[in-house]
Amino acid sequence: MIAFTAAEIAEITNGRLLADPEITPGSVVTDSREAINGSLYVAKPGEYADGHEFMASAFERGAVLALSERDVTDAAGQSYPAVVVDDAVLAMGALAAEAVRRIRARREAAGEELTVIGITGSAGKTTTKDLLAGILSSEANTVAPQGSYNGEVGVPLTVFQAGFDTRFLVIEMGATGIGHIRYLSEMVRPEIGVVLGVGTAHAGEFGGVENIAAAKGELVEALPITGTAVLNLDDPRVAAMAGRTSAAVFGFSSRNAASDGSVARALHLDTNAAGHPEFDLALPGEEPVHVSSRLIGEHHVANLLAAAAAAHAAGIPAARIGASLSTQSAASRWRMERTERADGVTIINDAYNANPESMRAALRTLADLGRGRRTWAVLGAMLELGDESIREHTAVGTQVVRLNISRLLVVGREARALYVSAIQEGSWGEECIFAETAEEAFDVLEAELEPGDLVLFKSSNSIGLRHLGDRIALPRQNRANANEGSELL
Repeated sequence: MIAFTAAEIAEITNGRLLADPEITPGSVVTDSREAINGSLYVAKPGEYADGHEFMASAFERGAVLALSERDVTDAAGQSYPAVVVDDAVLAMGALAAEAVRRIRARREAAGEELTVIGITGSAGKTTTKDLLAGILSSEANTVAPQGSYNGEVGVPLTVFQAGFDTRFLVIEMGATGIGHIRYLSEMVRPEIGVVLGVGTAHAGEFGGVENIAAAKGELVEALPITGTAVLNLDDPRVAAMAGRTSAAVFGFSSRNAASDGSVARALHLDTNAAGHPEFDLALPGEEPVHVSSRLIGEHHVANLLAAAAAAHAAGIPAARIGASLSTQSAASRWRMERTERADGVTIINDAYNANPESMRAALRTLADLGRGRRTWAVLGAMLELGDESIREHTAVGTQVVRLNISRLLVVGREARALYVSAIQEGSWGEECIFAETAEEAFDVLEAELEPGDLVLFKSSNSIGLRHLGDRIALPRQNRANANEGSELL
């Protein structure tokens, strides 16, 4: 982390200093339980709890300064050392922006570079981020988000991990409304911006897919004229963003989309028996290199190409890009995570999140991998779809039947339209089951899974099917009492 004194923090955030001006925190946390010696504790109001109520806990664990929205006193009536601001989250953003500015200035003065790469899209951000970080980290000091840190809190926390020795800073950018990605882009000022796709995730919050496209395109609008916009040419809404940037445009395509040659391509694309994509990676000016990915599902080709294109834009040779992509497995949990049980049951846990596009891709992968096996689709709701929710869940139920997936287990009332549509499409009796809760679904699976079965778990994150998938993946002697997450449904 770049060191800021309490006085500097107050100046940068336009805050009121209630502490020794020379206090210099060595880390930043937003959870009091993560505080260590020397931490800056950001006491922000949350959806379920107010961080100010945990100030004592943070300082007991070693915090030396708070960034807060009000003065908080200890049991003796003494104020905790703090910088008091109007909005703690916006203050975090201001501090992160100054950190990036200082790193860039220091490195430029030393004749070195800091390259900031922003990644956005309706699906695949975390996988692409992980792949790109894997490529870049073998080249030079690279900082990338933990998990899916991609919002107004997560992006600053990622920035605070960077230092003057950071060569590449990879930033995942999520949004739930117009202006969010613009705000994040102004904070980190990326040189390279990657847009993966425009889907229907969060359509309810955005007010429609066109608004999602408008929001995602804020990343390419923020790029400097010397930068590079990396665009998915297989998505017409993303390809159209080329007209929204003054930066160079570099595309990627697995469908041989038309371009002027500035494109990363997947040639001779296929998936092997284990469901892993294989293709020849073609980058401008270089010989094609073979990529044999360890990820599961052809839908990951877009993520692989996006990472390759961004790495190429950052100056990494094709041979080293291909070698890295061929050695990387999924780095984040619950993303087509495969577990082989001792009794021959295979679990694919892809329930970190779900939207119509990722749901369809996961089901196609289940059908492809399940040839000659009995397949199960254990599905929960896709949230934040607004007025499109019933239609999209209905379409998924129809797809399950048309893909000839053996068994469908729908979990939770929010997904009941999916169950009804499967029945109407021609799946009934033992083929299609509805469970009110994860515990009911567990009982069905525990009783009916057989050796050789292939089981996919997929739902939006807050539905919690990832926990059910973890439980089913355990050895039998550990499954009965491992009911973590069942209360989420």
